[in-house]
Amino acid sequence: MQKIVIDPVTRVEGHLRVEVTIDGGVVKEAHSAGTLYRGFEEFLVGREPIDAQRLTQRVCGVCPVVHATAAALALDQAFGCLDKLPENGRILRNLMLGANYLQSHILHFYHLAALDYVDVTQAADYAGDNADLQSLRAFIERGTLAPFVPRYEGDYRLSKEENARLAAHYVEALRIRRLAHEMLSTFGGKMPHEVSIIPGGATECPSVSKIEQFYWRLRKIADFIENKYLPDVLTVARKYPDHFALGKGYGKLLAYGVFELETPVADVARRNRLFPGGLTDETLRLETLDAEKISEAVRYSWYDDSVAGKPLSALTKNAPTKAGAYSWLKAPRYDGQAREVGPLARMVVGYVRGSTEIKKEVDGLLSALGLKPANLFGVLGRHASRAIESRILARHLAEWVLKLDPKAPHRFDYVSPVEGRGAGMVDGPRGALGHWIDVKNGKIANYQLVVPTTWNASPRDDKDQPGPIEWALTGTKVKDPKNPFEVVRIVRSFDPCLACAVHVMDAHKTFIGKYRVA
Repeated sequence: MQKIVIDPVTRVEGHLRVEVTIDGGVVKEAHSAGTLYRGFEEFLVGREPIDAQRLTQRVCGVCPVVHATAAALALDQAFGCLDKLPENGRILRNLMLGANYLQSHILHFYHLAALDYVDVTQAADYAGDNADLQSLRAFIERGTLAPFVPRYEGDYRLSKEENARLAAHYVEALRIRRLAHEMLSTFGGKMPHEVSIIPGGATECPSVSKIEQFYWRLRKIADFIENKYLPDVLTVARKYPDHFALGKGYGKLLAYGVFELETPVADVARRNRLFPGGLTDETLRLETLDAEKISEAVRYSWYDDSVAGKPLSALTKNAPTKAGAYSWLKAPRYDGQAREVGPLARMVVGYVRGSTEIKKEVDGLLSALGLKPANLFGVLGRHASRAIESRILARHLAEWVLKLDPKAPHRFDYVSPVEGRGAGMVDGPRGALGHWIDVKNGKIANYQLVVPTTWNASPRDDKDQPGPIEWALTGTKVKDPKNPFEVVRIVRSFDPCLACAVHVMDAHKTFIGKYRVA
């Protein structure tokens, strides 16, 4: 028996520790641990309810807009204005969240995951007259190889030409992501942490000029997705066909759905969304979402046992010295079962629910690769799902932005209640996100967030059932324990997003110290 500890896993957001036990070259047991505590639920208590959609964005600088969206939906319900959302407000929320989606998916493939398959340091040798590769080569020749090294040395299978092409797209993707940020800022004011989404809609009035600014940037991003992102994913897929089986998960998927196509109703299961919600599994059996079946276990989490159960059932109480615990993540479960969330879940749920558009895209991909739906549940199925989703979303963003009416209202004048409860359930780039709020005496009495990576990277639960990443790692063959590239490829395919370290400065921005709470 041999134990491998990777702490932290690089090229993910935040601090993630993964520990695997290997016997005979095969992973027999895996543990996934979030190693930092932030306590958003604790410091939101006692604040004004309308602070929620601003403060919760600070959970993450990569995907803040979905936190604003989930918080706003929770407040819409608590304030009694969910069914009063104007068309412009609904569309503006979709546009801002959609812009964030595109940059996040492009970020994940090119700047986080692709380096497992593309040897950028070698590709720079074939720069030729490609300006992006020339700049990459100049960067490397200066002797500054970070962020490309240190790394686990994978089995690089791309040809010299393919390697060079994808490396050039790595550089170009940086500019494309900037366009997505600018597109979001057009209606959100800035990125990260937009300032437009509020209960009842959005603050920004959609002028013709801003519609044009959003649209022309979107066209460039859509072209990149169509002619580079999707082909690059297919290139990797054809060279790594075994990676469709690598990191195969539970096969049990969960999606809340995302991008409202009409004014939302209270029951999240009945909302008409571009990417619909629901549950499915490898048999492609559809199950209707029931929010009452969501709960969290904390047996192996550094939280007091009293916080187990449904969201809002108890206040958050951390317990950093708890015996047997190994993670700051709780263990979300649906009807007692671990569920994988993310783009794969959205595409498969949409496929099973009969979305003509999703079915066409998924069947096209499967046909091109000679695969069946059952082949989607591993590493490359997750990567392919993000690319397919990006193409579909870019197409709809182009339609939605042209439906904005500069003369129509874009927000509803809400009244903050003395008492109220609400739930904001929506899918972010990384999967199902839920915000739950309880308002008493005009202040936040309780607030709970169950984020996508809490689902995917969760520790074991009260039944010792592993979390989805832990399960996906179990059974993996590791060729070289000193170079476990298979392990990190599986983990990164989930696109984990955890919290960041805390930095402290004085009023003059002088660095005082860096604290890691664990």
